[in-house]
Amino acid sequence: MNPKKTKIILLRIVRNKYVITFLIFYFWLLFFDQHSIWERKGNENTIESLEKEKAYFIEKIETDKNRIHELKTNRKNLEKFAREQYLMKKKNEDIFIMIEE
Repeated sequence: MNPKKTKIILLRIVRNKYVITFLIFYFWLLFFDQHSIWERKGNENTIESLEKEKAYFIEKIETDKNRIHELKTNRKNLEKFAREQYLMKKKNEDIFIMIEE
């Protein structure tokens, strides 16, 4: 095709009201709509951070489950935990709390 015919065809396409409407609509969706490029990028970042949090909490749940199982099955560990965490004591026993700086 010669360049003159190509130019005429492109002008007809650009002047077409449907093509113009489509281009405006596409531009609107791409930049201003609720599902724009920036919104998608922000959502991807949010999903990534939430997946990291999920992995952290799943790991934390597993360690807590193991600790609870250990406390339920071993009486000495339960006593040690109560003394360390809740400062419980036996009768006629004094507790000294040492704070390290």
